[in-house]
Amino acid sequence: QVQFVESGGGSVQPGGSLRLSCAASGSIFGIYSMGWYRQAPGKQRELIATVTGGGNTDYDESVKGRFTISRDDAKNTVSMQMNRLKPEDTAVYYCMDWQRRNSWGQGTQVTVSS
Repeated sequence: QVQFVESGGGSVQPGGSLRLSCAASGSIFGIYSMGWYRQAPGKQRELIATVTGGGNTDYDESVKGRFTISRDDAKNTVSMQMNRLKPEDTAVYYCMDWQRRNSWGQGTQVTVSS
C-alpha cells in the first residue's frame, strides 16, 4: 500500500498562488489516475482534479482554469499549481489514487483570506 504525504499549503490572500505537492511512499507508475481532493469545514471531501499517466486531466468546474494538476512518475509525486485563489478554496487538500486503494494522508491546509 502506498502512503501519501501532502505539503505546500499555507495562508494566502485572495488572488494569490500556492503549489501543492504529494509525495508517494512507493511507485505511482501503475496508478492509472491520481487526484486531488479537498475538504472544507463542515463539508464532504470532494474530488477537484485528476491526471492520468498519459497526462490527461480533468477538473471540477469550481477550479477549472485556475488549478493545474500534474504528475512525475519518475519522482513518485503529484503536484497542483493553484492560482487566483479564492476564499472558497479554503480547505484541507489530499491526494489519492482514482480507485482509492490507499489510505488518506494528513492533507495540507490551504487558507485564503484577507
